[in-house]
Amino acid sequence: MTVWLLYIALGAIAGILAGLLGLGGGIIIVPVLTFIFTSQHLPETHILHLALGTSLASIIFTSVSSLRAHHKRGVVDWSVVKLISPGIVLGTFIGSWVAAQLSSRILKVSFVIFLFYVATQMLLNIKPKPHRQLPGQGALLGSGAVIGAVSSLIGIGGGSMSVPFFIWCNVAMHRAIGTSAAIGFPIALAGTAGYIFNGMSVNLPPYSLGFVYLPALIGVSGTSILTAPLGAKLAHNLPVARLKKIFALLLLAMGIKMLLSLF
Repeated sequence: MTVWLLYIALGAIAGILAGLLGLGGGIIIVPVLTFIFTSQHLPETHILHLALGTSLASIIFTSVSSLRAHHKRGVVDWSVVKLISPGIVLGTFIGSWVAAQLSSRILKVSFVIFLFYVATQMLLNIKPKPHRQLPGQGALLGSGAVIGAVSSLIGIGGGSMSVPFFIWCNVAMHRAIGTSAAIGFPIALAGTAGYIFNGMSVNLPPYSLGFVYLPALIGVSGTSILTAPLGAKLAHNLPVARLKKIFALLLLAMGIKMLLSLF
C-alpha cells in the first residue's frame, strides 16, 4: 500500500511539472522510481532501465493531458512539432537501444551530468543572440534526433532539452513550454516501444512489459493526467523569470540526490 501511495504522489507531482514547465515529468519520475524500485528489491542490474522505460510510458499519458491544456491557450507551435517529430522518433529509437546496452551506473552518471548542465544554463540566464531564430527543416530534423536520443537515454519527455533549445532560438518562454509539451508525446511513444522491445529478452520481475513496470505505470500515469492541466494553468500565471528559477532549482535538487546515491 505504501508503494502505491508513493506512485500516486509521484504522478501528481510529475503532472504538475509537466504542465508547468513543458516536461514529461521524467526529470523527477526517473530518480524517484529508482529509489522506490530499490526499496522494493527489484533486480539491481535493471532498476534504472525499468525506471527509464516506465517513465517514458507514463509520459505518453501525461504529455497528452499537458499538450491539450497548452493547445487551448494557443501556445503550441504545431508547424515546429510537425517538422521536428520525424527526427525525434528516429533519435528516440536509437537512444533506447543504446540505453539497453549500458549499465545502470553509466546511465545514472549520464543523467546527473545532464541535470547539472541544464540547471547551470538556466540559473546563469544565458541569453540567446537577438538575431537567432529557429533553423530550417533539415536542422530541425537533426535537432529533433539529438533531443530524442538523449531523452530516451535518460527517460525524459525532452522538455529539459527542448525548452532551452527553443529559448536559445528566441522562442517566447510560454510558447517554448507549450511546444515542448507537444513533442514529448512522440518521444514517449517511440521511447516506450524501444524499451519494451529491448527488454523482452531479459529476465525481469512479474508485471513487467519489457522495461516497463506496469504497477508503477498505472499509479504514476493515473494521477499525472489529472494534475497536468493544473500545471499548465500555473505556467500562464507565473512570470517567466520565476519559471526559469523553479526549473533550474528542481534540476539541481534531483542531480544532487542522484549523485549522492552513487556513493
